[in-house]
Amino acid sequence: MIQVTNIHKAFGSNQVLKGIDLTIHKGNVVVILGPSGSGKTTFLRCINALEIPDQGVIAFDDGSLTVDFATKPNKKTLLALQRKSGMVFQSYNLFPHKTAIENLMLGPVVVQGTSKAVARTQALTLLAKVGLSGKADLYPFQLSGGQQQRIGIARALAIEPSLLLFDEPTSALDPELVKEVLATMKQLASEGWTMVVVTHEINFAREVADHVVLIEDGYVVEEGSAEQMFELSTHPRTQAFLQRISE
Repeated sequence: MIQVTNIHKAFGSNQVLKGIDLTIHKGNVVVILGPSGSGKTTFLRCINALEIPDQGVIAFDDGSLTVDFATKPNKKTLLALQRKSGMVFQSYNLFPHKTAIENLMLGPVVVQGTSKAVARTQALTLLAKVGLSGKADLYPFQLSGGQQQRIGIARALAIEPSLLLFDEPTSALDPELVKEVLATMKQLASEGWTMVVVTHEINFAREVADHVVLIEDGYVVEEGSAEQMFELSTHPRTQAFLQRISE
């Protein structure tokens, strides 16, 4: 289990996160919903220290790591937190001058000190996992958006993280390519990966999420199981949000 407590984050005078709490159980899929500008992506980036919270605590219940941002953690602690999670970005963020397999090998070789031979073998296994065995030596410009995003997912898996973070992974894709990325994510969920997903794909959330959180204006408005949020919620803000995105 990962316990995220009282996360605050401001950019200048703009207070984006105003005390977010979240419990992430091992093997669960947490889906974060909310309108644009609500703080969803900032919160996701705070979980793995791409953004440094102004205060709050992230603790892993196996005792391996606790980070208290009020004490300004050092670089070693922040790197340890970043290595706990793999991030899948909205815009793929692949290195354009490297092939698919080189993109996958980079993290294990440079960050974890894995030998190139071992990293290559692992990368080929991951490419097969996301259905792209034949694309190892292609560059990003030679791949569709859906294929690039699946490479991004494989790259996140390459560092063997405790947690997978997805920042609106299908929002930059043409509609016909969304399905292949969601299928890969559903496969990972069925395998028991712990995942936090920022998305507007409500059908995916209904089918896969163990826990759903609605964030607005830097606060958690409501959270609960998929059934509680989509079928049973009486919170007016949740109802209004779901009505708007279903239109």
